[in-house]
Amino acid sequence: MRVRGISWVGVKTDSYQSMRNFFADVAGMTPDHEDGDFTVFGLPGGDKLEIFGPGAADPPGQFAAGKVVAGLLVDDIDEAIAELRAAGIALIGEKQGGDGYWWQHFRAPDGTVFELAEDAGHP
Repeated sequence: MRVRGISWVGVKTDSYQSMRNFFADVAGMTPDHEDGDFTVFGLPGGDKLEIFGPGAADPPGQFAAGKVVAGLLVDDIDEAIAELRAAGIALIGEKQGGDGYWWQHFRAPDGTVFELAEDAGHP
């Protein structure tokens, strides 16, 4: 597996509106998608920042070990998943996604949750 970068960061917060407004109004980021307690900010390089409020539907286990999760961009998610399994790394749930964007959560050796991401639209 070769990690090409950080493609995604997810933040779970009890202060959804203030966090959403901070990234939009102070950091100058434009929301690509908003739905209730959930906002996706797309960055010019193809990366994403997602804010999850208390009512957002986040994947089970995603924020179990912390309020911030980073997605590691890989070229072939199935190959990377196989390498994680071979190394004895615990996967969380099943691979999810579609339309060129796939993700798989896993626990690093210290229990920190990360996400593998394959994104056909990422440069």
